[in-house]
Amino acid sequence: MNAVNYDKVMQETLAAAEGKTLLLHSCCAPCSSHCLSELCGALRVTVFYFNPNLDSREEYERRKAEQLRFLRETGCADFLDCDYSPELFAAAARGLEEEKEGGARCKACFALRLRRTAEEAKARGYDMFATTLTVSPLKNAALINEIGLALQEETGVRYLPSDFKKRGGYLHSVKLSEQYGLYRQNYCGCVYSKRDGLHGARSE
Repeated sequence: MNAVNYDKVMQETLAAAEGKTLLLHSCCAPCSSHCLSELCGALRVTVFYFNPNLDSREEYERRKAEQLRFLRETGCADFLDCDYSPELFAAAARGLEEEKEGGARCKACFALRLRRTAEEAKARGYDMFATTLTVSPLKNAALINEIGLALQEETGVRYLPSDFKKRGGYLHSVKLSEQYGLYRQNYCGCVYSKRDGLHGARSE
């Protein structure tokens, strides 16, 4: 079976969705930078900052501040915030503490954040929802899209598939981060990624 080209699916969807509203889950400003450059020409985007996986309130607030600064400087999207709720991630990760990065614990984390995004999109009347997570070379885009599409079926809100790292997307996010002087974290975000030394492509 051939793998789905989620980037192509996204481009085809955007071509037919001009003016629609999108709730975009964002993990951080650097990752959102490229994603917003792809989306804001076609959709009316609101960035949804829901990241209970972050290992401290200090880190949460620092990344949120950078997200807000980027949005102010570009004027490309609105912003919707959730308070820091680490207990939600702790519950999702319970029993999975020793899993390797990219395994079952990460899947549970993706599902937690995407579910909340889908629920907020439905409650607030957005046409679609999506996530910036697929811009990272360290993240399994196929898995993330499978979760999103399952939530589409469950909630009735359309999910926008993506693979934002394609067509040089990740490298573009690095360049935009440099251009705007964005804080780029050196670990994925959760206490486990810090413990396991998940460095390199810096996005959670």
